[in-house]
Amino acid sequence: MPSHEENEMYMVKEAQRLRKSDPCAAMAWIITAKTLYPNAFNLQYEAYLLERDGQNYEEAAKCFSAIYGYLTWEWVQGIRSYVYPLLIAGLYKILALLQLDSAHLLVVLPRILQALLSAYSDYRFFVWTGKRKWALFLILVPWFWFYTGSRTLANTLEASLTTIALSYFPWYGESTAYLWPAAICCFLRPTAAVIWLPLSLYHLRKSRQNALELILKRFVLVGLIVAGLGIAIDTYWHGQLIVTPYEFLKYNIFNNIGSFYGSHPWHWYFSVGLPTVLGINTLPFIFGVMETVRKSEKYPVSKQLLITIFLTLVVLSAVEHKEFRFVSSLLPLCLYVITDALSRWSIRASSTMLWTTALVILLGNVMPAWYLSTVHQKGPIELMPKLRDIAREYKDEREHQANILFLMPCHSTPYYSHIHQNVTMRFLTCEPNLEKKEQYKDEADRFFEDPMHWINSHIPMHPPTALPTHVVLFDPLAENISVFLRNYRLLHRIEHAENRQSRTGRSILVYQRLKKGEENAFNRGTDPGQHEPDVHDHPPLEDLVLANENENLFN
Repeated sequence: MPSHEENEMYMVKEAQRLRKSDPCAAMAWIITAKTLYPNAFNLQYEAYLLERDGQNYEEAAKCFSAIYGYLTWEWVQGIRSYVYPLLIAGLYKILALLQLDSAHLLVVLPRILQALLSAYSDYRFFVWTGKRKWALFLILVPWFWFYTGSRTLANTLEASLTTIALSYFPWYGESTAYLWPAAICCFLRPTAAVIWLPLSLYHLRKSRQNALELILKRFVLVGLIVAGLGIAIDTYWHGQLIVTPYEFLKYNIFNNIGSFYGSHPWHWYFSVGLPTVLGINTLPFIFGVMETVRKSEKYPVSKQLLITIFLTLVVLSAVEHKEFRFVSSLLPLCLYVITDALSRWSIRASSTMLWTTALVILLGNVMPAWYLSTVHQKGPIELMPKLRDIAREYKDEREHQANILFLMPCHSTPYYSHIHQNVTMRFLTCEPNLEKKEQYKDEADRFFEDPMHWINSHIPMHPPTALPTHVVLFDPLAENISVFLRNYRLLHRIEHAENRQSRTGRSILVYQRLKKGEENAFNRGTDPGQHEPDVHDHPPLEDLVLANENENLFN
């Protein structure tokens, strides 16, 4: 068994050797993992993330780069900054100028842009940890980061900027370069301040510079520059003076609007949230925590990171609305703790133990990454190309374009960012109770309480050409609105999930309005190239009786 001095000497030599290594190979692995693989194979675009597609910056960018689009209430109320969507909108404009703005490129390139930023943040993590082998391995395999790293979401951007800032943090020096990415991160995502407040206090405490001078000349100066530029950009595009970080805190923290979308118990981040994000990495993280607590003098960086992780979880736990992605910025901190502990453990571990540990971590991440990216709730990614074709090619009897109605839980699919056609579309909204009305229910809730009543109240039935040309819904709903669907024929059935739930199902159905002269839902056969008719194509028997008593819509 090597002595303590031998262990320390080995670590110094190993760090020196790795620092001299060419970083190009590591960067190549990271870029491949973050950009080429997920996008080349067109992996799952959304799943649970689609519930709040208003936070997907591509939708906002579409509005800025075109004369059509849809902005959710978050953008209207000014709780989201326009800075990042404008970068994506700029990418759209460049593609348009080069006449390369095909629908496929407009969908894929924003993801590649975010994936490249994520890849750079991964490389900075590798550098931050001293270019250790465990660091490269651990940053490449986390299932959650693979799943979200190429998505244009606020939390993905926050996690990337956090990692970059941590890599420039003065753990052993006096550099203040980290303040720039940290300030940008806090402006775009104000809850990031929960991470950076304890780290900034740690910096002030350990720094040899005068604390007041450091605050005034660096912290305040950088903060004012970033905030000033951000406020100027947001004010210009919003049309009036707006401070988006304040609006974010006002709605999400002070008014607790987020609780409208669900709440969890106070311990959820500790018992469910962070362990789920870490996945199998929870086990080595616990090992890292134990090692850091037992030998804190050997792990000064990990010690400070654990304090930051704990304080962040405590503060976030005070907010009722909780989601997995809200702790995604803690992932690099946790991975550093794991890297630090496993690197020291590797000195005394056998080759068999090393390979076994790596294999368990790899398989424990690959399986959920593969399942969630290719199988689970895969319907939206397969649906959008079909709707894009409909929007581009369909013409009704009056040569009008498609009019698409989504009768699904709100934000179940992407929207104009994936259609890229200026067609009429409508989905069931789920705006929170901004006006604090008594017994408030959003549009989606009102619809699912009585679907046919909502349809009769909101959808014009006469003349038949006033009906939406296409209706998109989950299969359980088809039975409840069969009277309405007798005006349509089933065009596409898309597999979505393994289990049927109250508002979602195993399949997504796309119906197309019958044109004058086409066979109606009661006597048509199977059109060539269409799906075989099933229970969702035909109304129940009692609706047949009702239909015979009423005038046919097309007569």
